[in-house]
Amino acid sequence: MATILKIDASARVTRSLSRGLTTAFTQQWLKSRPNDTVITRDVGLNPPPVVSEAWIAAAFTAPEKRAPEQIEVLKISDQLIDELEAAAVIVIGTPMYNYGMPASLKAWIDQVIRIGRTFSFDLARGEQPIEPILIGKTLVILSASGEGGFKLGGANAAINHLDPHIVVASRLFGVSKHHVIRIEYQEFGDDRHQKSIQSAYGAIPDLVQQITQKIKD
Repeated sequence: MATILKIDASARVTRSLSRGLTTAFTQQWLKSRPNDTVITRDVGLNPPPVVSEAWIAAAFTAPEKRAPEQIEVLKISDQLIDELEAAAVIVIGTPMYNYGMPASLKAWIDQVIRIGRTFSFDLARGEQPIEPILIGKTLVILSASGEGGFKLGGANAAINHLDPHIVVASRLFGVSKHHVIRIEYQEFGDDRHQKSIQSAYGAIPDLVQQITQKIKD
């Protein structure tokens, strides 16, 4: 059996396009693999705390030397990383806020990318001292935006700081392959938006089939 980690980052609930996509994706997945496990983490409604000076000090202290208060400050990070470690596939549903990711999703990323847990740091490696500890995970980004043209080669690709940022950061929590499905032009509400919705939902079954064929039980 495989474990899927589903992360929803939208501040909206009933009107969220990205939440609709994550629901459709996980439902399609469970149709194909009903015995798999889906872990749900809603950072949109329950944002993780942002990284603090105390968090940094605790993370860079050897586990056996951490004081009780340092263990406590890393408690949420440990829980989020445990969920991440268990997952073969990470599904992130997120809106684009101001051409980037919501603060709640950035907080989750900062909590799970942690020295000694998800990456190692060694200056002996030269100019590339950071290496991921976790490997082989697949990331699916299901996004929604008010404007459009954000895919590679699109008119607004240069100002898309959402999925490129997530993809780069995800290497440090074990992602080796990623996929992106977008709904665009929400604020326009025109034919382009409707076609984008249809295209996004239409792409989900094929993507699920593509990924499940490579999952090893």
